[in-house]
Amino acid sequence: MNSDSGQYHRQGIKSVSVKVQIRWMIRRDMAEVLRIERESFEYHWTEEDFLCCLRQRNCIGMVAEVDGQVVGFMIYELHKTRLHILNFAVADDFRRQAIGGQMIEKLVSKLSQQRRKEITLEVRETNLPAQLFFQNSDFVAVGVLRDHYEDSAEDAYVMKYRLDPEDAMYNFAPHNRIAKYEKLADGLHEES
Repeated sequence: MNSDSGQYHRQGIKSVSVKVQIRWMIRRDMAEVLRIERESFEYHWTEEDFLCCLRQRNCIGMVAEVDGQVVGFMIYELHKTRLHILNFAVADDFRRQAIGGQMIEKLVSKLSQQRRKEITLEVRETNLPAQLFFQNSDFVAVGVLRDHYEDSAEDAYVMKYRLDPEDAMYNFAPHNRIAKYEKLADGLHEES
């Protein structure tokens, strides 16, 4: 992620960068957060879902604000060695303006070599825009959770950002077992 000259660059994608203030979520933000949540997700959290989560000691809510208007939010958990994003969204009218990138940069700034070294999250298999956003923000898919969601039979991709990308787990590459059998079959066909 690079920011310079008011532009945000992600692997060749250029968009206007809007400067946001990122701050703790407060109770009066809830109406705007719920509006963004409903416009962003088919299976959205309810106000009770947010409040239940935010009552947990290790759960943090933050909002991104432009000119006094909440335009994005993130809910994450603090764990001993990582941060775990539970919910993350930017209002439709403010997407592709580097707001999500600035929110990720805020989370990355909370990591340290001594304590929390990674950020994890799950993203629905059908949510391609989110997958691409997190991939362009240096997250890597490291696994699949089958039938992860209660509201649908959808799988989730586990994505991870690490301060130390040299970590072997981070450089996970899926093994294509089918290719081995295709080569074997090709070899048998050539012999006949």
